[in-house]
Amino acid sequence: MVRNRTAEAMLGKGRTPRRLGPKRTNSIEKDPVGVYCRIRAPGPDDGESCVEMISNSTIQLHAPEGLKANRNGEYKETQYSFKKVFGIDTSQTQLFGDVAKSLVEDLINCKNGLLFTYGVTGSGKTYTMTGSAGEGGLLPRSLDMLFNSIGPFQAKRFVFKPDDKNGVDIQNQVDALLDRQKRDSHIVVPKAPSSRQKADPEVADMINPEEACKCENVDEDTCYSVFVSYVEIYNNYIYDLLHESLVDPVRARPPQSKVLREDQFHNMYVAGCTEVEVKSTEEAFAVFWKGQKKRRIANTQLNRESSRSHSVFTLKLVQAPLDDDGDNVLQDKNQVNVSQLCLVDLAGSERTNRTKAEGSRLREAGNINQSLMALRTCLEVLRENQMSGSNKMVPYRDSKLTHLFKNYFDGEGHVRMIVCVNPKADEYEETMLVMRFAEMTQEVEVARPVDRPICGFTAGRRHRNQEFRDELSRRLEERDGSLPLNQLIENLPPLPACNLVDPADDQTLPRIIEALERRRHLRHALIQRYNETASAIRSTIQQSATQLGAQENVLHDHQAKLHENEKVINHQRKEIERLEKKSKTLETKIDILQKTVNVYENDKRSLQQGLECQSVRHHRELAEMKRREQQMQAVVNDAKFKWEKECDRRVNAKQMEMQNKLWVRDEKLKQLKAIVTESSNTKERSNPTSRETAGQKRSPSLLPDSVFKVPNRGRTVQFTDVEKLNWENQAATSRKRRSDSSDSTSNIGESDVESPGAFASENLVDQKRRRL
Repeated sequence: MVRNRTAEAMLGKGRTPRRLGPKRTNSIEKDPVGVYCRIRAPGPDDGESCVEMISNSTIQLHAPEGLKANRNGEYKETQYSFKKVFGIDTSQTQLFGDVAKSLVEDLINCKNGLLFTYGVTGSGKTYTMTGSAGEGGLLPRSLDMLFNSIGPFQAKRFVFKPDDKNGVDIQNQVDALLDRQKRDSHIVVPKAPSSRQKADPEVADMINPEEACKCENVDEDTCYSVFVSYVEIYNNYIYDLLHESLVDPVRARPPQSKVLREDQFHNMYVAGCTEVEVKSTEEAFAVFWKGQKKRRIANTQLNRESSRSHSVFTLKLVQAPLDDDGDNVLQDKNQVNVSQLCLVDLAGSERTNRTKAEGSRLREAGNINQSLMALRTCLEVLRENQMSGSNKMVPYRDSKLTHLFKNYFDGEGHVRMIVCVNPKADEYEETMLVMRFAEMTQEVEVARPVDRPICGFTAGRRHRNQEFRDELSRRLEERDGSLPLNQLIENLPPLPACNLVDPADDQTLPRIIEALERRRHLRHALIQRYNETASAIRSTIQQSATQLGAQENVLHDHQAKLHENEKVINHQRKEIERLEKKSKTLETKIDILQKTVNVYENDKRSLQQGLECQSVRHHRELAEMKRREQQMQAVVNDAKFKWEKECDRRVNAKQMEMQNKLWVRDEKLKQLKAIVTESSNTKERSNPTSRETAGQKRSPSLLPDSVFKVPNRGRTVQFTDVEKLNWENQAATSRKRRSDSSDSTSNIGESDVESPGAFASENLVDQKRRRL
């Protein structure tokens, strides 16, 4: 039969507590993601440890010695703070009490929760989630606490039935009975054979009875039913680990992957996933162990049983109130609530250069790292949007893992993460990346779930119905048993003697009739009195019930106020605890910073002392340099003064010498001028003497080396050798200049005769100055 979706939406279905769409107002209170850290106990062959627990909320990572040597001391000690740090001596019971117990309580109170383990391969994630014999992990302890709390209040099987659309339908008693009979008729082989039971671990062996716990604030007027599902995300495909496929001996079929879908309330779910209704811890853990055997694990270089997929075990708790009589489940789908708790065991991040993975193992490692990187990217974008107020799109669809958890980060609920750390020195670099991601995750906030009352019926319906049944059964037992006849006979009038001796006796029968009449009147009086007493008791009971109802209403109001006050107190207590933890963290950071400041102050003082010493040395060197400079300046001044005096003396001497030479030359020039003048005066004279002189002037070879012939005059002037040489050079230079110039003269005057001497004198002075 095809159902109308509009009608279904109007009728309502069993749904998760998230009833609103993804758009939320800013007034909704939010809580940060709770991140815990657990340190794995080191093995006998692990060697050096790189993790140190500083306090119950802080750990410190220090680089191994070999890494420091390789990186020249680049890595320094780093500290990371978490909500709580569990050391190597932490038991599974303590871990469950601090991390998962409150999540199970929230599950019973109609609130969603997500708990996942994160870390490198071989860090103890699967052990933390599953545990071992005698040391049950978070999953079996959560199942045990859940069924210890709701065990007496569970509904019969098949009263609630999944509708394959992430909702729940309510069946009446007849349909539920038919489904139970059908299930019993289809069971041919026992669910758990004896040989298989011996192979599988039992919950009784994993959890000690002394460690069992339960939730106290369970609503007794509610019927509960638990459904479990188990899927794995392998190579970015979702597979149902509880699906029972028909075995084909000829051709084996690979398992079919599942798809993710969104219901009408914008919640993500795995379409077609098998949901098994369980009624006890043993049955639930048997279902888990059945799916665990199908999970993909492999042997690698780092882990003998390495998980090659992300496993998601979902606890779905369905709650519906009892009717007004407290006998059956209320047939109203709007009053059904479904809460979920997802327990996720993430596969460990690994590096292929260390695991030496090849082929399919290499592909698995790549998909694991890619999905973890997508989870990290989504959380970083969420953190950026919440801190900066931006509205960037969160890439949930990049991976099936993040797409499935979209409800928990965009919706409401509690999200907690356990970071498992392997203190082995070889895991230092990967552990440091995990610590950075975990510390960043603490800054992401998720909307706080709100309390939702299931119905407005009077409380205590189940208890009153049980008391009525107990009283009814007691009265039925009394009615069916033998009544005390002697007491009834004593209350009635005694009967006279009934022996008839004579048939004509007319006194015995009237006496008997009179006695019976008295008994009849007495019986009517007793009946009337009984009716009056019953009416009075009934009215008293009604008045008591009315008063009880009023008192219950008042009590309910007081309980509501008390609950609100407790919520405020719990909120304030959590706020105080958060502030105390923050204060402790800040104090730790302040201590660290104070130590760093002290180190820096010491370095500063030492550097200042060194600087002062260098400054004093520098001043001394400057004073010494100035002193030496003054000495050198004095020496230079003395030498300069001496040389200046010497130069002045030499210049004066040379000047005197040059003046003397110039005077001699001037005298000779005057003589030459006189000779020339005289020769011009006697020009017109013609005598044999002048002719001889002219003849001698024509033959210069007859003159000595120190006698020069004056042109156009016929006179001779005697010079020294030096004057002769200078005169010849100057004469040659003058002739060259006269030949190069455009203005040529044919006659030589007095200036032509006087110029060589002038040039010679000037050149001599210049040469003497250059020598000085």
